[in-house]
Amino acid sequence: MYRPRIIPVLLLKNNALVKSIQFKDYKYIGDPINAVKIYNELEADEIIFLDIEATKNGKCVDFQLVKDIGEEANMPFGVGGGISTLNQIEQLIHAGAEKVVICTEAIKRPEFIREASDEFGSSTITVCLDFGKSFFGKTKLFSHSGKKSHALNTLEFAKKMEDFGAGELILQSIDFDGKMRGYNSEISIDFASSVSIPITVLGGAGSMEDLRTLNKNYGFNGYAAASMFVFQGKQRGVLINYPSKDEKESVFKSIEKNNFVKS
Repeated sequence: MYRPRIIPVLLLKNNALVKSIQFKDYKYIGDPINAVKIYNELEADEIIFLDIEATKNGKCVDFQLVKDIGEEANMPFGVGGGISTLNQIEQLIHAGAEKVVICTEAIKRPEFIREASDEFGSSTITVCLDFGKSFFGKTKLFSHSGKKSHALNTLEFAKKMEDFGAGELILQSIDFDGKMRGYNSEISIDFASSVSIPITVLGGAGSMEDLRTLNKNYGFNGYAAASMFVFQGKQRGVLINYPSKDEKESVFKSIEKNNFVKS
């Protein structure tokens, strides 16, 4: 029986955890290693760490921090932020990361995805597509943590990433980020209908009901969230959390009824 992953996404800034709303207004939420320890106890399926400052600073996500995470984590984890060379990917894998997440370099140099997948295998290479609406209401791709937009056809770019060997896509909605009002289901489904590789959705989830709602129309391979797994209550108090086995099972059952999940 197929089990999609439910994935906490943790943002790194100066090696500390932060959380944003629409890629701005960042709030400090704690220490990454402490968070890993908690998610170990909660038996998270997977964790993804994204360094939001790395590309801007011309650096890669910190190798030592990734090694520290790898020594502590009991679950698979992926890392992203400033990755632009094969050597960096090799070091991150040796540090313990199961996969790397690439955004800006994929837009800047799409052939890098082909080089990386040829060298390390498609399952190691995930491309994150940060998308949002332009002033005129058109869906656009963004890089540099949402600071730079690109005149690319978003669906065609998703197909190109598949053709170039990406093993998975993360679809991250900038407009829905941190709102905790549900995923951007319409655009996510458009993306997922255009490619055959696994898709993880990210941006906007505030409850397990948001996962169920999205699955009324489409079953994705991964359901990622940030605010949902670090905040609690209307006042958004910081509390690392993760759904229980019963809560996950209720979502899995709804997914099983759906024939669209990619394996």
